[in-house]
Amino acid sequence: MNLEEMKVQFDAIRKDVLASLEEVKTLKELDQIRVQQLGKKGPITEVLKNIKNLANEEKPKVGALANELRSFLEEKIASVKEVLEAKALEEALQSETIDVTMPGRPVERGTAHVLAHVQDQVEDFFIGLGYQVVEGPEVESDHYNFEMMNLPKDHPARDMQDTFYITPEYLLRTQTSPVQARTMEKHDFTKGPLKMLSPGRVFRRDNDDATHSHQFYQIEGLVIDKHITMSDLKGTLAAFAKEMFGEDREVRLRPSYFPFTEPSLEVDISCFKCGGEGCSVCKGTGWIEVLGSGMVHPNVLEAAGVDSSVYGGFAFGLGQDRIAMLKYGIEDIRSLYTNDVRFLSQFTKES
Repeated sequence: MNLEEMKVQFDAIRKDVLASLEEVKTLKELDQIRVQQLGKKGPITEVLKNIKNLANEEKPKVGALANELRSFLEEKIASVKEVLEAKALEEALQSETIDVTMPGRPVERGTAHVLAHVQDQVEDFFIGLGYQVVEGPEVESDHYNFEMMNLPKDHPARDMQDTFYITPEYLLRTQTSPVQARTMEKHDFTKGPLKMLSPGRVFRRDNDDATHSHQFYQIEGLVIDKHITMSDLKGTLAAFAKEMFGEDREVRLRPSYFPFTEPSLEVDISCFKCGGEGCSVCKGTGWIEVLGSGMVHPNVLEAAGVDSSVYGGFAFGLGQDRIAMLKYGIEDIRSLYTNDVRFLSQFTKES
C-alpha cells in the first residue's frame, strides 16, 4: 500500500465515522464508536501498519495525516457527546419533575415518654408554687449521698439502699437527696427560703421484676425556711395529690423512718379507682401509698451549714415510675424501659 492508497483509506474512515455519528442515539453507542474507531485495534491503526512499506520521506506525511484524522474524529465525538449529555439531562429533569402542588406524605410525630409526662406534670405544679428545679450528677460521692443525709459510715440504715459503688468513695447515687445537700450549702438564706425539686435517675442493686428495677426515677422536694411546720407539708402534699389524681383525693400521713427526716411519714392517698371502698389497686384498703416525707432532720441542716435553731423545713420524695404506674394503670415497671413504641404511643400529655 502506497501513500495515495493510505490517503484514500483515511478518507474512507472519516466518512464512515461521520456517518455513524449521524445515526448514534445514546452515549453508550457513542462510546462504542469511539473505542472501535480510535482504539488500538481500530482502522487507523490498521492502516498505519503499512507505513513500513513507504519511503522514509513519505512516512512523516502519513503520520501527520493520521494525527490530523484522529484529532478531527475526537473533536466530532466530543461534540456529539455534549449534545447527547444535554439531551439526557433534559429527559431526566422531565421524568423526575416534582409536582409541588401534590399533597406531601404525612410525617408521623412521636410522643414524649410517659415518665417525661409525669415529670412535666410534677414540675409544672411545684414551679407554680415557687419551687426551682435543680439537677445534679448521677455519679456521686459517699459524702453527699450518705454522710450529708445523716447516714455516717457503718450506719445500719445504709443497708436499706443496696448501692453500686465505683470506688470506696464514689458511687451511683441511690437517691436525688445529694442535689439538695449541695444546694443547701450554696443557698443564701438571707435572701429568702429554699424551695426546690431535684428530679433524676437513681440506682440500687435490685432484681428486676414487675415492680422493681435496678434503675428508676425520683423527684424529691425540699423547703427550708423559718417557721415551717407539719401542716405546711400536709397542705402541700394534699394539693399535689388533687393535682395528679383528682380533686376528690384525701391524704393520710403514717409514721415511718428515714434517716434524713424526723419525724418521718409515709403518705397515702385515697384510692382514685374505688373512692376508698377497696379494690385491686389499693389491695382492699381504700388507700394507696405514694411517697415518703418528713421534717428535715436537724443533723442534715447542720451538715449543710444551716442553723437548725433558726431554720427548719420539710422534704418529700416520690418515684416517677410508681406515679406513672398508678396514674395510667401500668402493671409492669419493665414496660417503661423496653421502648415498645406501641406501648409508649398510648400516653400523651392529654391522656
